[in-house]
Amino acid sequence: MKALILFGHGARDARWREPFDRLAVLWRAQHPNTRVELAFLELMEPSLEEAISLQVDAGATEVVVVPVFFGQGGHLRNDFPVLLSACQDQFPEIQLSATPAVGEDESVLQAIIEFSARTL
Repeated sequence: MKALILFGHGARDARWREPFDRLAVLWRAQHPNTRVELAFLELMEPSLEEAISLQVDAGATEVVVVPVFFGQGGHLRNDFPVLLSACQDQFPEIQLSATPAVGEDESVLQAIIEFSARTL
């Protein structure tokens, strides 16, 4: 079974998480046959390890992590590969992969342009 993890930075202010929760709700409504969990680098729960564990406990054999970051900054270049490698070591029975940051995708950038154009 394939599963998805939407991975964000995390923040002290609980309201920062609200768009991530909405994103997960939208995913579940549009893709009800593919499990999704949120995970955060710091300051919020669940951690990446905890989210992967939830997916594995639900029967996932393949987990794709989608970094919901605007760009490939230091956290994604330095911290994230270490976390992902540690999770792969902890869960050797699953296929674990990651996409580039969502903000690197042309369609995401285009959506921002379209959003901005609507404000004019």
